[in-house]
Order: sequence, then C-alpha cells, then structure tokens
Amino acid sequence: MEKDYQEKLEKKQYGVYDTSSVQICSWTKKSLRNEGDCYKKKFYGANTHKCMEMTPITLFCSNRCIFCWRPTEYMNIEEYKSQKWPEPKDIVDNLLIKRKKLLNGFGGNDKVSKKYLEDAYVPDHYAISLSGEPLLYPKMPELVRHLRDDRKARTIFIVSNGLETSMIKKLDDEDSLPTQFYISIPSSNEDLFKKINHSLYNDGWKRLHESLEYMKNMQPLKTRKVMRITLIRGLNDSDENLEEFKGLIDKYDFDFIEVKSYMHLGYSQKRLKKKNQYEWDELKQKAMQLETDKFKFEDEQMESLIVLLKNKDSKHTTLIYPNE
Repeated sequence: MEKDYQEKLEKKQYGVYDTSSVQICSWTKKSLRNEGDCYKKKFYGANTHKCMEMTPITLFCSNRCIFCWRPTEYMNIEEYKSQKWPEPKDIVDNLLIKRKKLLNGFGGNDKVSKKYLEDAYVPDHYAISLSGEPLLYPKMPELVRHLRDDRKARTIFIVSNGLETSMIKKLDDEDSLPTQFYISIPSSNEDLFKKINHSLYNDGWKRLHESLEYMKNMQPLKTRKVMRITLIRGLNDSDENLEEFKGLIDKYDFDFIEVKSYMHLGYSQKRLKKKNQYEWDELKQKAMQLETDKFKFEDEQMESLIVLLKNKDSKHTTLIYPNE
C-alpha cells in the first residue's frame, strides 16, 4: 500500500499491514463501555467486544457503491493483478498487534472493566468486511481455514458484493466457507445497479446473479446465507423497487434477509445527503413490505436501523450457538 494512503487510513484509526487493515468499530467501543452491543450479537450471538473487523484487501474493490462509508476514492482495481499478497497467517498476526494497540487506550477508561478488556484482546468473532471486496483476496480459503482451525474462531462473517463467483465456488469446494456469508444487494434491477454500485465489471449484474444462483444451490448446512438489502430513501425504495426486491428474496431463498437503512456516515456524506437515511419507523415499515409467504419478521435493532427477516424453511437457528 502506498505510504500516503496508509497515512490517511491510520489518521482514521485503521491499523494497516501490507494490503490488509483492521479497525475498532463504534459498537465494539460501546460494548467495552457497557453501553450496548451490535445487532450481530442480538440476532446471532457474535461477541461484540471480541469482534475483529478486518479486511485482507483494503483498497481493492470491483464496485464504487455510492452508499459505502469507506474510502472508495482510494481504491484501485487496476493494480490488482500485479499485487503481491501477504500470507493469511502474517495478516492475522500483524493485525492482532494493530488491533491490540487500538484497544489499549480503553485501559484508562473508568467505564471499561479491565477483565472485559483483557478478554477483548483475544478476538473470537472475525468480520471480514471492513473495506474493499474481500473475495478479491486470492488466498481467502486459506485465511478462513487459518481463522477457523488455527485461531479457533467462534464465528467468521464475510460480506461480499457477490461479483466474484469463482471465489465463492472455491470457498465451497475447499471446505472454507465462513460461519455466515453475506451478499450485499442495494439494487433491485440492472439500471439501479449501474446507478448505485458503479461496478467496474461490464457484466456485474450478471455476475451477481450467478453468485446468488450458486449459493442458492449450496448444501443448506454448509454456511448461513444472508442477503443484505440496503435501502436508500428516494433512490431504491419505491413500491416497484420493493416488489423487485421481494422477487429476489423469493427466487434465491437465503436463510436470512437483513434490511438496513443507508447510514449517512464517513465518505458516503460526499455522495448522498442526510435525507437519504431513514428514520426508524419508516425503515421498519419498508422492511415489513418485504415479507413474503416464506420470509417473516424475526428481529430488529432500532439503533442500527436494521430489521431481520427469516426464511421459515431455514435449517439454521437464528442464534448460532443457541445452547450456550
């Protein structure tokens, strides 16, 4: 990574190693101060204070989504093929050091239990979603296996834009699927896809559907499949758009649907306006319009502007470890 990019990211409290990075999210900070947990804890039981939000591929993405609060302006897909990639173990070893350094400041906070902070230093939940498109990292199967087998990760979540179908197949073929696999879908049709996602792939819409079709036909217990729909007020939330989203929900038959509001944060503030973010009552109403005969309301978290729908035929419990 070029030095000036790294310095810009570090000023924004990223810990950077080679092409990878880590950051302490606001919910992890709140959890440490005993001020609440994120929806991933509430819905699925992933530990907020032990979350390591990371990416192996900070500045590479095949989309330039207008709602992304990450620095897509710095991302560069053109250099992707010539990039030398660090090994998974080196990434995790170095990012753990960076993460601990970012957490050290909480040691002087009276609201933070020393025992709780010590526990937080050793993550057991890995959210591979921080920046960039993680499935562009060519050693992703090895990274998942390293986290699962060597680091004894309790939960691993991957959030993808769904355009790297070959890597999804590779993760499946090599028994390297995460605990929970997200495909992010902010566009209900191809025209919106071009307007919102700004993909660098001319066949991006086709690639997305190839991935969705492939994941639909995976064995149901291999991974928990989540379709994340981000609604942007005034852009992709008309009644017609919602009907199109319902068609995608029913067609691809994932386990869970997360309906989230666009959040007016970070770099997205340069591309969208505050009015594009929902108020809670509006978001809940829109989410309930996405219920189908099969997908029904399961949970919600107002603070995160998110509603969870669940497939009544899913083989998975909502809590990943319901008996703990």
